[in-house]
Parts: sequence; structure tokens; C-alpha cells
Amino acid sequence: MIIGITGTNGAGKGTVVDYLVRRKGFKHYSVRNFLNEEIMRLGLVKDRGTMLLVGNDLRTKHGSGYIAEQLLARAQQDGGSAVIESVRSLGEANHLKENGALLWAVDASMPLRYQRILGRMSETDRIPYERFVADEAAEIDNAETTKPNLRGVMAMCDTVLTNDGSQEELYVQVEQALKKVHNRFDL
Repeated sequence: MIIGITGTNGAGKGTVVDYLVRRKGFKHYSVRNFLNEEIMRLGLVKDRGTMLLVGNDLRTKHGSGYIAEQLLARAQQDGGSAVIESVRSLGEANHLKENGALLWAVDASMPLRYQRILGRMSETDRIPYERFVADEAAEIDNAETTKPNLRGVMAMCDTVLTNDGSQEELYVQVEQALKKVHNRFDL
């Protein structure tokens, strides 16, 4: 089983991924890590803006599903259940769906998400609230398939997890989503 995870910044994608990896034995493939490898190779500054530019450039040069294609190929080569974290473009989502992957979205209220990103203290998350809002606006809705379109990708999802509560409440939603998949496919 392959699950592509999308969602807004700070919603809890990483928490869902950690649960699937630690408790369910999934392998993890990260768009962020893939982009950071490319950023390091190019000698660029590692921040959210650079990640957006590099991702858009890769999709423009190689096709709108390029990043998902690369990560899905790695997952298929390694075998077993896998989670591909942070699907952001329609091309990526379409590629995963066309190849049998499920898509899950994670979302939460904007103020709560901002508090979460401040708490994780990563170098790409040390930004003022106004920048957080502007960054999301740049990724939420784009007509070009090579650019992020979180709203469009989230509309394609098989499951939407709402993470406005505790981690335990999110884990219950993950278990329910997995049960639904198992029931649907008699796994």
C-alpha cells in the first residue's frame, strides 16, 4: 500500500507519517528531503522559498508529476508499504493516483498550525505570521500543474484528517482510515 500525504503547513503531516512508520511499518519518502538534496546539490540557501522555486523548476523541466514519480519509483523498488510525504501539485497527485496510491490530506486551523510550526523550530519555519499566511496563499491554489495547488490536491484525497485536537485523536482518525482501506480492498 502506498499513501501520498498532503496538507497545509503545520497541520500534522509529519505526525501521521511518524505513526505509519513507527506503528505500521511503512517506509517514508519525503518531498522535503528530495528538494533539500537538490538545493544542497545546487548550493542554494535552504528555506521554504527556495524549496518552492526548486520544486516548481523541477516540475517545469521534467513534468508536473516528476517529484512523485521519483519518490514512487524509490518506494516501488524498496517494496512494502510506503508513505510519500508532502504531495503539493496536481501533477504529483495525479501520478500517484494513476499508479494505485491513496491520497490522504491533513488539515487544521491556521492559528493552531502557526503555533505548531513555531514549536518545531526548523530553519524553514522561523517566520512571522504574515509570512506564514503569504506562503500558504502562494501554495493553496494555482492553475499551473507544475506549481503547488493544495486545495486541488486535497480535493482529490481519499481521506481528510482534521487535526485540531490531540495526537491521540489524530491517531484514531488514521486507524479509521486504514480500516476503511482494509475493508474496501479486503486486506
